[in-house]
Amino acid sequence: MRQVHIYAPFQSPRLTYVLKLIFTHWLKIPYKLTHHWDDLSSEDCCVCYGVPHEKFISIPACGLLQEEKISILHPATGSWEDLPVFFTEETSYTLPFDLLSAIFYLVSRQEEYYPHAPDHYGRYPAQNSILYQLHCLNRPLADEWLNKFYQLLQLKGISGNPDSFYYQPTYDIDIAYSYKYKGFFRTTGGFLRDFLRRDFQAMRTRASVIFGKKLDPYDCFERLLAWHQQYELHPRYFILSALQTTAYDKNNDPRHPMMQRLIKRLAQEGTVGMHPSFYAHEERIFQNEKKHLEDTIRHPITQSRQHYIHMTMPTTYQLLLRHDITDDFSMGYGTHNGFRAGTGRSFPWYDLSKNAETNLWVHPFCFMDATAKYYEKLSPSEAGRVLDQYYSLSKSLGIPMITVFHNFSLGTDNAWKGWNEMYSQFLENFRK
Repeated sequence: MRQVHIYAPFQSPRLTYVLKLIFTHWLKIPYKLTHHWDDLSSEDCCVCYGVPHEKFISIPACGLLQEEKISILHPATGSWEDLPVFFTEETSYTLPFDLLSAIFYLVSRQEEYYPHAPDHYGRYPAQNSILYQLHCLNRPLADEWLNKFYQLLQLKGISGNPDSFYYQPTYDIDIAYSYKYKGFFRTTGGFLRDFLRRDFQAMRTRASVIFGKKLDPYDCFERLLAWHQQYELHPRYFILSALQTTAYDKNNDPRHPMMQRLIKRLAQEGTVGMHPSFYAHEERIFQNEKKHLEDTIRHPITQSRQHYIHMTMPTTYQLLLRHDITDDFSMGYGTHNGFRAGTGRSFPWYDLSKNAETNLWVHPFCFMDATAKYYEKLSPSEAGRVLDQYYSLSKSLGIPMITVFHNFSLGTDNAWKGWNEMYSQFLENFRK
C-alpha cells in the first residue's frame, strides 16, 4: 500500500491528531508527515498543507491547528464539489477550504466551548451549531468531504481500507417497566393518580399487569431478542441505574431482584453500558451508579450514554475518563436528529481545554425515537422514512449508523402506537 507524504510548515498536537484521525483511523492509509520541503519527491503522492502547489494536492491552512487555546471563530463559508464548506480560502489551492481545520472544528466540538445560553436541560442548543446554520445537520458533512478527498487520493494512485457500513442498534432503558416492580408507594400512587383522573381503564390495565394477567406495556425485551437473533445484530443497552427517584430519573429501582435479573439477561444478549442519572455529574453519584451496575453484571462498565443527552464540554467527558469509561455514545442532540459532529464515524475525543487527544472514543448517533416524536413531531411512518434516509446515506458513504430507541417506544404503550411496527419494518428493509 502506497504511503502519502504530507508537508506542513509547522507541527502541533492538533495537526498530529487530525492527520491520524483522517489517515490512520478513517481511511486507513499510511502517511508520513514532514516539515522539510526537500523530503518531498515529484514521484510521491503528496499533500501540502498551508502551501499551494501545482502538482501536489494542496490544502489551505487557516491557523486553527496551530493554536493552543480556544479562540472564538466565525468561519467563512462557501462550496466545494457542490458541498457546503467552511474555513474557505480564495486562493490557488486544490481545495478551496481548510479541510483539516473544518474536520477538527466539528469533531472537537469547539463551538460548544463558546459562551452560550443552555436549554432547559442545561444542554448546548443545536441551533447554535454551524451545521444547523448551514442547514446541514441532517448530513454527515465531514464524511462527504472525506469521500471527495479520498477520490482525489485515488486519482493519485492511493488506496486505503476504510471501514464499511454497519448498523449498530442501541437502547436506553430509562424505565424498564411501566407498572411492574415499582414498590408499594409508587404503585399505590399510580392507582391514586388514575383514580383522581377517573381513568378507570388505566387502573384496570395497571392491575392486570401487576397481577401477571397482561404484559407490561414497556416490556419489549423478548421482542428485541427475537429481532437481534433474526437480523444478527449485537445490541448495546444503556441502563439508567439511579439509586434515588428524581423528576428526571424515574427508573425501576436497580436493586430490585427482577431488575437485577433483567440487567444480567441484557448483559448476556449484548453489551451493557451506563446511562448516568441526570444528577450524576456529581462525582459520588456517578461512582455509586457505576459500581452498582458493575456489581450486578460482575464485569467492568466501560461504555456510557448521557441521560437526556445531558452533557457539557469538557467536564462531562473528563468525568467519564476519570472513571475508566472508554467509549461514549452521547454524540447527538436531544432536540434534533442528525450528525452533531458532522460524522457517523467514531473518533477519539480531543480535550481542547488541555489541547490534547484522550483515550475516550466517541460514537455518534444519528437518530433517536424520543427526538423524532417529541421535538420533530413525526409520526411513526414519517420517522421510518427519516430512518431509511439515514440508512441510505450512511451505506452510500460507508459509515456506521447508530440509532437510539427506548424500550417504552417498542412495547405496547398506546402513546407509542405504531413505533414497534415501524422499527420492525426498518430492520426488514435493512436486511434486504
